[in-house]
Amino acid sequence: MTKADIVSKISNSTGTEKLVVQSIIEAFMESIKSSMIKDKNIYFRGFGSFVVKKRAKKIGRNISKKTSVIIPEHFVPTFKPAKEFKIGIKSNKTKK
Repeated sequence: MTKADIVSKISNSTGTEKLVVQSIIEAFMESIKSSMIKDKNIYFRGFGSFVVKKRAKKIGRNISKKTSVIIPEHFVPTFKPAKEFKIGIKSNKTKK
């Protein structure tokens, strides 16, 4: 599903114009990005959490040159689904 699909689905279900829905979704995503850049986590009860996690320094491998590369510690954005969200996905997949 793409952002355009989500905009269309919300627009159809609410009766709101697509341009309005698109601007709301864009503002929503920008708000999440700017909060995570400021190292603030976002929590949606029943849906999940957008969390900034720290990855430790490690040694990687450059397979083509057969050398080791040091990957410094860094931060990555992650999504952790809520328990009921995971249960819903698991039960839907087992039905098929």
